[in-house]
Amino acid sequence: MSVNHATKLETNAQYRPETQPKTVVKKVKRTRWITKGEKVIYAFAGVLMLAFAVYMVSFSSSTDTLNRELQQIEQSVNQQKIANEGLSFEKEELSRPERIINIAEENGLKIQNAEVKQVQSFNN
Repeated sequence: MSVNHATKLETNAQYRPETQPKTVVKKVKRTRWITKGEKVIYAFAGVLMLAFAVYMVSFSSSTDTLNRELQQIEQSVNQQKIANEGLSFEKEELSRPERIINIAEENGLKIQNAEVKQVQSFNN
């Protein structure tokens, strides 16, 4: 390049304003961390989990109530068994042959044979 040509370029550059690149304004679309569809799905899952938790608590409560009632019934059955055993023992005591003979003699009955036998029941 010659000197003339270089000075021409310098002078042309002085008269021409420097063109700066235009700044392009772009709208930046902010991406959300969770989309609307995901929010709906998460909300539905949350409601479903809450309903399941309520169901589990009510089921546990009803099971506990049934267990308490069952224990009360078992306790009353055991008390009734003890009462029945006591009555059975008392029946055995009252049905002794010696006692029956004594009561018969007190009431004026005469015993011809002193053989009083205890009757055994047959259960079929």
